Amino acid sequence: MKEKSSKRKLNEAKFPNWVDLPNGGRKYWYGVEGKFGFRARYVKEVDSQERTVKFYQEIYDKDNNLVQIHEKFPEDRGHKKLKR
Repeated sequence: MKEKSSKRKLNEAKFPNWVDLPNGGRKYWYGVEGKFGFRARYVKEVDSQERTVKFYQEIYDKDNNLVQIHEKFPEDRGHKKLKR
């Protein structure tokens, strides 16, 4: 049986949700309830060696519609509002 890497253990401790990706990496996430009915989801995508490939924030409205994405890594691109 393959032993988990220390990076994987750390990511699993920080992010309660994840899915395995076809490339051997993973997508991790956790949610935060915001004010006024909005919520945010922080998403981290890693490669098979648990190196961060992408990190971004998704913003959902009170009806659970994705309304903004804030790409933070590998480059901070600021908030991008989505059209409805």
